[in-house]
Amino acid sequence: MKEQTSEYELLLLKASRGIALQLYQGQEIIIENSAGSQVVDTWAINSDNAREYSAMEHTRSLNSNIFFEQGMHVFSSLRRPMFTLSIDETPGRHDTLLCPCSEELYQQLGVKEYHRSCSDNFHEALKEVGIDLPFTPASLNLFMNVPFKTSGELDRMPPVSKAGDRIMLTAEMNIWLILSACPQDITPINGASRTPQDIALYIKKGTADNHD
Repeated sequence: MKEQTSEYELLLLKASRGIALQLYQGQEIIIENSAGSQVVDTWAINSDNAREYSAMEHTRSLNSNIFFEQGMHVFSSLRRPMFTLSIDETPGRHDTLLCPCSEELYQQLGVKEYHRSCSDNFHEALKEVGIDLPFTPASLNLFMNVPFKTSGELDRMPPVSKAGDRIMLTAEMNIWLILSACPQDITPINGASRTPQDIALYIKKGTADNHD
């Protein structure tokens, strides 16, 4: 993978929080799992038409795979490519099956008070950029390790990525990329320590200037 240079802007996605980033067609973003164990729930919205959004059912169908691997596209609700996993330095486990965590999920896990969730992070991040979507699409779960049995049973295991592992995404259209550093601290989906961690983001500069 390219080394980070002045071509890239560094942002920090804080643990348990979300962010919406404007990416233009061809623009790259590097996502670094600084701790190695942090899951990042991920969505895309067409920045020219908020009714077109990333759809895991079409992504699985068109890739013919329940996992998301290097070279694959995330496809939209209109079955168009939204972004590509251009480079993957991890051992290669990114889940497309499990839902983003929500208030209801934490209630079912026995939480009585408010608990941050990827669903809330998604809507809060979109609100910051003036978008109101009345539902929460299924998420691409970067770094999430969800093995399955031939019987169809799913498991929830700690990520297999290591500290400093990075991936690169490339936008295939103008999108809002929404990322949530998953707040899950009850199950080991974010590692055995069950402690959400920060994520480093490196965004390729300059591409926006060509789309004014």
